[in-house]
Amino acid sequence: MQSLIDSFGRRIDYLRVSVIDRCNYSCFYCIPPEGANTAARSDFLSGEELARLVRLFSELGVSKVRFTGGEPLMRRDMVELAQQVADLPGIHDLSLSTNAHLLERHAMSLRSAGVSRVNISLDTLNPATFAEITRGGDLAMVLRGIDAALAAGMRPVKLNMVIMKGINEHEIEAMLDFAIERGADLRFIETMPIGAAGREGTASHYYPASKVLERVRKQCGEELIAVKGAKGAGPANYYQIGGGPVRIGVISAISRHFCEGCNRVRLTARGDLVLCLGQEDTVSLGAGLRQGWSDAELTQAILDAIARKPERHEFGEKEDVVRFRDMSTIGG
Repeated sequence: MQSLIDSFGRRIDYLRVSVIDRCNYSCFYCIPPEGANTAARSDFLSGEELARLVRLFSELGVSKVRFTGGEPLMRRDMVELAQQVADLPGIHDLSLSTNAHLLERHAMSLRSAGVSRVNISLDTLNPATFAEITRGGDLAMVLRGIDAALAAGMRPVKLNMVIMKGINEHEIEAMLDFAIERGADLRFIETMPIGAAGREGTASHYYPASKVLERVRKQCGEELIAVKGAKGAGPANYYQIGGGPVRIGVISAISRHFCEGCNRVRLTARGDLVLCLGQEDTVSLGAGLRQGWSDAELTQAILDAIARKPERHEFGEKEDVVRFRDMSTIGG
């Protein structure tokens, strides 16, 4: 089997698939007030087309797939697509990122289809603040979605909290208690300057991960033990509180980039292969697929793309980085 190894020696074994670029929430750090630049529905790849591309990646050594959006549960064939990907022999880790608004309805069927774990965006436990951040979201539905994922046997359930100074940084301790009570992992994420909404949010609300960890240590009153080889192989640095089962993660894209260990690429709902979250370069696999390219031609396009995957992002170094890309179109 061929392996996807970029020019910096990094093995690419993780594919994030954005199955739709629409979302039922409109978080201000993700989507600008005028709305995101969404594609026409006819431009979205079908479930069969997405599954075909994932199969080609799996034949090149990708074993981990995460479905993202927009909000992936807005896609009507999400459960069927999950089943198709789970049935691929090379895929050993299938997960989902969601805002959990629709998760109560779908958690059990997704688990039965092969989705074993889930990441859930949860920036606050205050209903008013939640509605402000999401521009109208329903916190109660999200909390029920979290409980449904746990009841369905998804493990781990990871809660993602984007820390924003002046908005929710005062809830760090409350969120920590909430996660421990439910047995969920908790990840604190620095704001990232992607798209117009992200650049504005980073400039005015940035809160460093180092301060988060200081407060977590103080709240817990116990040693934080670094966890190596955490499942998911993502950008978070994980810690356990004493010897307990709950893990605390921090994703510090600005204060300490994690590019040297990057093992992922992203596929959008239109079939664009995004090589780096912080760079503009993409390869349109979807266009080639719809032009009738063979598996061999698509595979070669993937190999050629990985060979030019950049070494690192340039957040905080170039003012115009990813100027025209909204986070909602690439799934984070």
